[in-house]
Formats: sequence, structure tokens, C-alpha cells
Amino acid sequence: MIIRPETDRDHAAIHDVTAAAFAGQPYSDQTEPLIIDRLRAEGALTLSLVAEERGEVIGHVAFSPVTITPFASGWYGLGPLSVRPDRQGRGTGNALVRQGLDMLRNFGASGCVLAGNPAFYGRFGFRNDPALVFPGCAPQYFMTLALSEAKVSGTVSYHPAFGPV
Repeated sequence: MIIRPETDRDHAAIHDVTAAAFAGQPYSDQTEPLIIDRLRAEGALTLSLVAEERGEVIGHVAFSPVTITPFASGWYGLGPLSVRPDRQGRGTGNALVRQGLDMLRNFGASGCVLAGNPAFYGRFGFRNDPALVFPGCAPQYFMTLALSEAKVSGTVSYHPAFGPV
């Protein structure tokens, strides 16, 4: 398996892998592939990595800028993260997240936020931080990872691509 930045030829495969990964999940409204498409179309897909095995895309992770009010710069949202259902549980998601976080650190990012499963994302250092709030998300599922020493507090907003279709 290799992890690499997406290319134009990956777009359809990313869409399909993401749709398959979220199909039937009770926490999903099935818009994840559209979110990625809209982030890309609006130039807000800061980092888009694919996991490839034998020439096939088997996983994907997206990172996009978030806004923190009052002002804080250099923060990104992780997600959606998707792995083809027949390849889940084999470390693909771990590899995508680790590579993406390493790249964000190299970019000089201040931090990363996400809404997700604490049991999965805790292994990367993500924790609930009451200083950062994401309205509409249960606090235990909204997690942060500081990538710098700067302290931040406020309300997090994702790119409008995460909004209604």
C-alpha cells in the first residue's frame, strides 16, 4: 500500500470509496462524497490523500481549513476519512491519518479538529478540549489536536461545503 496525494484521475474512485465506506452508517447522511467534491470544486481541499494498493484506490482522507471565532489561524478539519469496506480494519485509515497529520505539521499548521469516534482518533492524540466548541456536535465526539504551542479557544466552523446539499 502506498499513500500519496490525489490526482485528477482519482476523483471518481475517491467518490466511490467514500460512498461505500459511509453506506448504511447511522451517523451519516450519505453526503460525504459530495462534501469532498464541493471542497475540491471550491479550492478548499487543502490536503487530499489516497491509499492505493495494486493500482486501486482503497482509502481516502481529506483535510480542509476551519474557522475559529474569535480568530485563530492555521487550523484544519480532518474528514471525511474513508476506507473501502473490504479493506477496513487493516491499518489503511491509520496510515492515511498519520501521513496527513505529518504533512500538516510540515506545512506549519497550528492544529486539527474533527468530529468522530474517540476510540479511533484518540490513538493519534486527539482529545476533547472544552476550549474549542463545534455547535451541534456532542462534545465527546468533537476532538482537537494542537500541532503548535499556541493556545486557542472559540467556536469552530467548517467550510460551507459541509453544509446542506
